[in-house]
Amino acid sequence: MMWYLLYNSLLLLVSPIILFVLLAKQRCRRGLPQRLGLRAEPPASEPGGRAGCIWIHAVSLGEVVAVAPLVRELRRRYPETRLVVSTVTETGREAVEQRLEGVAEHRYAPLDFPWVVNQAIDRLKPSLYIFVETELWPNILRSLQRRNVPSILVNGRLSTRSFERQRVPVIRDFYRTMLNMISCCLMQSERDAQRMIELGAEPSRVRCTGNIKFDQPIPKAGAGGTAVSKAALGLTDRELLLVAGSTHPGEEEAIVNAYRILSPEYPELRLVLAPRHIERAAQVEQMILLKGLTVSRRSTGGQAPMAGEGARVLVLDTRGELALLYRDAVVAFVGGTLAPVGGHNLLEPAVWGKPVLFGPHTDHCAEVAALLVKAQGGSVVRDEQALAQDLRALLRDPAALQRMGQAAQRVVTDNQGALQRSAEVIATFLPAREASKNARVEQGRELSSRQS
Repeated sequence: MMWYLLYNSLLLLVSPIILFVLLAKQRCRRGLPQRLGLRAEPPASEPGGRAGCIWIHAVSLGEVVAVAPLVRELRRRYPETRLVVSTVTETGREAVEQRLEGVAEHRYAPLDFPWVVNQAIDRLKPSLYIFVETELWPNILRSLQRRNVPSILVNGRLSTRSFERQRVPVIRDFYRTMLNMISCCLMQSERDAQRMIELGAEPSRVRCTGNIKFDQPIPKAGAGGTAVSKAALGLTDRELLLVAGSTHPGEEEAIVNAYRILSPEYPELRLVLAPRHIERAAQVEQMILLKGLTVSRRSTGGQAPMAGEGARVLVLDTRGELALLYRDAVVAFVGGTLAPVGGHNLLEPAVWGKPVLFGPHTDHCAEVAALLVKAQGGSVVRDEQALAQDLRALLRDPAALQRMGQAAQRVVTDNQGALQRSAEVIATFLPAREASKNARVEQGRELSSRQS
């Protein structure tokens, strides 16, 4: 109890700062009234009017992408159960509405103030709470536990930075209290599982089920209303596309500099830069112009923004297109890795059989990075010179480029299965009445299909 009094006192003390930060971030601004409980959504209810749902919490775009296959699997297994996916950001909301249309509803996640959390839970009346990676909110977990609602961490991970921070004695006691309110922790790797246990989680509640990002379906043309391709960008088959995705400040400069080094030798090479936060698109565009390159933005460049001769750069400032555009890349670079961010989704280009280059900062995706390097499907570049050097080596040797892409794709296929393992564990926490109800629905459908 003492820890919660201290936590909530500090939360109230810093609440003006929290609100200021959220208002300052465009991607967090729109959902703020709902997150504060000022704009309540209608309560989630099952067909027939009975309240209840499975509540899945994903912070933003990356977490929604990761958990979407699991949400679809839950819909397949429990067709009569309402699924609600909450996010923090606007990009998360858009991802839910695009990727899970007709599968799940969207809500903005409540801020972790006790009165806001209690209101949200009372309206949703969840039978199960699932949250992605390591999004731990003390008041949410405590309120769920008081209502005997099981909570499950899926695709859990603990970066080295987070792990070391939680090991501080004062923080560790509070963290242990939170961990033991979680019904089950499904972790991405044995390293992550061991770290959770070291921080105080009951070993019987911790399992290594793998990374569900390996089970991502291949993006389809036209998904989410998009159909990005080389042709849509005005490129011919002769031209080569280097796609640098989910980039951060500092990385774009290094990538553009590497591209400038290669351009005279490979005049058919074109660069697409996809900033992690598209509200930075104008800033990135200005930086490229100052380096003397021709640049356009996907949102304003018309149907053929890259047509023409010479070095050209496109800033991909639209949502939902990056994963599909990797299909047409000759080589991919994944950001958040040259800048000390921790890395983003290395599997998005790998699933298309593309060589994956990334920087040394891969703490958020350490297991995937290690697998790609070991299989020779990925390569670590330390700076812009190393990036240019690796790109030149691959462009000079098409056979090596193909081998590297095939190796990256094998990493994806060889490590699938976490989705089904996670779904099986989740099933054990669903109320018996709900599981049996959905089983009856499935049996009825099977019988109808046989009779027809």
